[in-house]
Amino acid sequence: MMNSQVKDKPLEEMVESIQQGNTTMQNYLLDKYKPFIAKSVSEVCKRYIDPLRDDEFSIGLSAFNEAIFSYCPDKGSSFLSFAKLVVKRKVIDYIRYNQRRPTPLSLDESFDAEQMENPMELAAVIEKYNQEQDTIRRREEIMEFKEKLGEYKLTLVEITEVSPKHRDARVSAVEVAQILYDNSELREYVEVKKKLPIKDLLKKVEVSKKTLERNRKFIIAVFIVLSGDFIYLKDYLKGVG
Repeated sequence: MMNSQVKDKPLEEMVESIQQGNTTMQNYLLDKYKPFIAKSVSEVCKRYIDPLRDDEFSIGLSAFNEAIFSYCPDKGSSFLSFAKLVVKRKVIDYIRYNQRRPTPLSLDESFDAEQMENPMELAAVIEKYNQEQDTIRRREEIMEFKEKLGEYKLTLVEITEVSPKHRDARVSAVEVAQILYDNSELREYVEVKKKLPIKDLLKKVEVSKKTLERNRKFIIAVFIVLSGDFIYLKDYLKGVG
């Protein structure tokens, strides 16, 4: 049994505890978040998911467990945002894989090491598969980013063209976007109005109005990345300077 004090711990602390070997906490989280997992899977499958009957739920449950051990708070996302992304992507992979094969088969089952003359060949096949999936996920993330840019009447080509050329300018623009995202009032303004709150922003940053206006599109693009589950793009931002 989990006592109430443990149950009230922040979710990210629970995840860290599980990563350190707390199996009791692991079982508790897997049980507690079954509705969350079912809802995430349902959003992919576009239908009701029965945890007791649907294979997709089992895939989602396994993915949620995988997310627990692969989650890193330094990536910038909350655990639930990260877990939801992992669950959805694993289910999508599962569906795509079964669409290519008449009989449901996992990757490990389809490439049996005993049936291959060289075990290294198995590792190479799995590595190639993982690379292909990584490419698919990056492409999907870019497509989602393009859709979000469209909500602000921006395009990816446009953002590429207006990206500040100098390192200091890029770093400054990213810092401004971070300030926007961290301030709940400014964040809500941008999300609702789809533009920068120049007047209020000038009170919180050390850049001129002219600079803000010149880098407006790039700042909004970075704000969109910070606001969403863009794991690859957030990694890119870390080295944007």
